[in-house]
Amino acid sequence: MTRSETRRPTRSRRFDALLSPLETFLATEAASGLLLVACAAVAVLWVHSPAAPAYEALKQLPIAIEIGDRRLEEPFVLWVNDLLMAIFFFFVGLEIKRELLVGELAGWKRASLPLAAALGGMLAPAAIYGVLNFGGPGSPGWGIPMATDIAFAVGVLALLGGRVPPPLKVFLLALAIIDDLGAILVIAVFYSETLHSGFLALAAATWLLLAAYGNYGGARASVFLILGALLWFFTFESGVHATVAGVLAAFTVPIAHRIDAKNVANELRRQLAGGFERIEMTIGEAARALLEARSPLHRFEHALAPWVAYGIMPLFALLNAGVPLLGEGGGAGFSMVTLGVFLGLLIGKPLGILGACWLAERAGLARLPEGVDYGSLTGAGFLAGIGFTMSLFIAALAFPAGSQLDEAKIGVLAASVAAAVLGLLLLARRLAPAAGPAPRPKARGT
Repeated sequence: MTRSETRRPTRSRRFDALLSPLETFLATEAASGLLLVACAAVAVLWVHSPAAPAYEALKQLPIAIEIGDRRLEEPFVLWVNDLLMAIFFFFVGLEIKRELLVGELAGWKRASLPLAAALGGMLAPAAIYGVLNFGGPGSPGWGIPMATDIAFAVGVLALLGGRVPPPLKVFLLALAIIDDLGAILVIAVFYSETLHSGFLALAAATWLLLAAYGNYGGARASVFLILGALLWFFTFESGVHATVAGVLAAFTVPIAHRIDAKNVANELRRQLAGGFERIEMTIGEAARALLEARSPLHRFEHALAPWVAYGIMPLFALLNAGVPLLGEGGGAGFSMVTLGVFLGLLIGKPLGILGACWLAERAGLARLPEGVDYGSLTGAGFLAGIGFTMSLFIAALAFPAGSQLDEAKIGVLAASVAAAVLGLLLLARRLAPAAGPAPRPKARGT
């Protein structure tokens, strides 16, 4: 074997990571999902241990920022939920914009089925919760079972490896992204406080500056950071939940590339006419050129991905998943809030997704992707019932404190575990095992 042949697998891995962003994204989300599980488990164990007071002290640790005469002081858990989660929503907004413009949601033909599934998967859980809690003290929590946790859902799907057809992965990812957009709209409209017009006007003016800068091709991260911080502060003070600022800022980041794709293709075609060593050098130059020519949206998304996946989301899980599973006094953990969240996620999600897909197909508005049937769609529907991050976040908005928040968290945790197990078992039985390598032919004479 020559030296160039031994280097070939390394080069292939680099180009797989460069030219297959969907696979890279799925790998990141899968690893993040496992870390989220670990942090949630640590939080639950911590709150049931003798060190439980330290857990509460960490959450309530006061942190203040002073600028002149103005002082902003919040407990640590609220800084995470309001500020760090705004960065998370900025990252989600970048994903949504990319998928809408150039990804799996670009155009009605691609987006119709996951759009229908997402709508059904949001309305059915909210309806189940609403029926069980109508007119009661738990009624504000109707938005809790509407959301899907991308990291957990993709992480569980990754356990099946090559048995999962790519169209099913894309469908679940697109569904979860639209689901996130729906959750963001619900937060902005239904879970914001009394609005303050002055700060709302300042937030709008700041967003217009960001939009103008991005529209004219602005690409400096420092400008987006400064204006984004101002947008977050004005949004926070306006009464609209501050995380909405992250999504609004993300929609202003340009996705246009700074290179002419046709010129690059012609140059590569000319370079590839040389010998193998020339081709190998060209591949390295092309990789560097493509990395440098990425749009601001792709650069920001790539830079934020590890911080969000391995920092912000695990920290959020650690500070928000710690809840006494039996409630205070050992029996206050179950209620109609718990039941509404549990049934909404575990039953409402798959029913809503399957029903909406069936209606969209019957109406001729969409069709199932090749290799995907209603059996595998049912398994994916259960995986969409893993609410976790977004559901816990909405629960904290619906019930700022008290026993109802703990009851909602118990419903989220229980439903997420049950949905993960059922979805995994259904897909494992439905999907054929991945084909192994073909047997090597026997040599003649043996």
